[in-house]
Amino acid sequence: MCVDPNQVLVNKGQYQRLVERLMYLSHTRSNLAYALSIVSQYMHNLDEKHVNAVMQILRYLKSALGKGILFTKNSNYQSIDAYTDANWAGSIDD
Repeated sequence: MCVDPNQVLVNKGQYQRLVERLMYLSHTRSNLAYALSIVSQYMHNLDEKHVNAVMQILRYLKSALGKGILFTKNSNYQSIDAYTDANWAGSIDD
């Protein structure tokens, strides 16, 4: 196995824990779901660019505090409707 001398070492365990915690947030922050589905594909084969993508998600969250879905305890709603406009066939990573 050849190691690239310009490659920055990344902490795989730290990356995995961070993505797992962000996945928990996707229940109330549905706008994160797609970005997290992409970065979670690289949980075991990651690079510096994947860590940078997760850091960008964290910067976004910091700038958008308080903008999520609020679930109340005694709600009369029985379902949640969601809509998406995604081109899944156009992405080779998906």
